[in-house]
Amino acid sequence: MDAAAEALLSVWDSARERATSRLSGSQLRALIVVEQYDGINLRGLAESMGMILSSASRLCDRLVAAGVLERVPGRADRREISLHLTPGGEALLAELRDDRRERLAAVLDAMTSGAQQALLHGLREFDVAARAEIAEAEARSA
Repeated sequence: MDAAAEALLSVWDSARERATSRLSGSQLRALIVVEQYDGINLRGLAESMGMILSSASRLCDRLVAAGVLERVPGRADRREISLHLTPGGEALLAELRDDRRERLAAVLDAMTSGAQQALLHGLREFDVAARAEIAEAEARSA
């Protein structure tokens, strides 16, 4: 299991490395969080990433300068800033995912059809079990 997980991560990371030639790993993670929670505020981003507010602010400054993130003043409270991907940020994440899919497809193409089906079945069961475990852990900590 460890070897298979390492192989998957290696394929996954090779695509990320291409994207991180333009952005750091933290910057890329921040873009993914903003994509997932469009309009998140700076405090929410900092909490999601496990960093202090000033570090998250500097990270966002760099992403804004790179043209992949925008800060928009809130409608109710102009001091509250919401974060959104720019079209350039959306394109970067789409490129990353396309690259991942291509690399994974090359590996899957080298497998037999039966092995592909077995992998799909196993991954579906893994997903269900992992989500259940995460929900139980969250319920215990609440």
